[in-house]
Amino acid sequence: MSIRHGLLALLEHGPRYGSRLRTEFEARTGGTWPLNIGQVYTTLGRLERDGMVAQDGQDEAGRALYALTQAGRDELRAWFAAPVERASPPRDELAIKLALAVGAPGVDVRAVVEAQRRHVADALHEYVRQRAQALSRTPEHPDEVARLLVLEQLICHAEAEIRWLDHCEARLLRLITVTRPRPED
Repeated sequence: MSIRHGLLALLEHGPRYGSRLRTEFEARTGGTWPLNIGQVYTTLGRLERDGMVAQDGQDEAGRALYALTQAGRDELRAWFAAPVERASPPRDELAIKLALAVGAPGVDVRAVVEAQRRHVADALHEYVRQRAQALSRTPEHPDEVARLLVLEQLICHAEAEIRWLDHCEARLLRLITVTRPRPED
């Protein structure tokens, strides 16, 4: 998700100032994507330049309010209607790390896999705990539902990463067995 579209989605609810947008963005994403306030104002400046938002006066504290324009509404509708592109998957640091560890002298790739597995299992445990806490009460606000969806996505990703690490370990064990020289008879 781009910050740009996230801010447009939040502005659809009415004019907002930058720090409120930041707070609402983090609440909707369950705190999993913290924003720097500078990112918010830089993005708002670009959105204003592109005609997607316009300044709409100030609040009682003198903070500039930003409102969605029709072009911003059109952009937001197009973003919601379009699927998230999967043609160029994001760079995955773990996949790159393991690929480079395989050929690195003195690196025990299985130890790298195991360290990552423990780390992800700990994160998974925390996500499941947070989800149980969130489900212990009926969500009464869209932010609570949004947080629950983000937590469930994090759980699914952690589970998938653990399965992939298990697969990597099994593949490494098979390859080590195949590539080991046989003792001479």
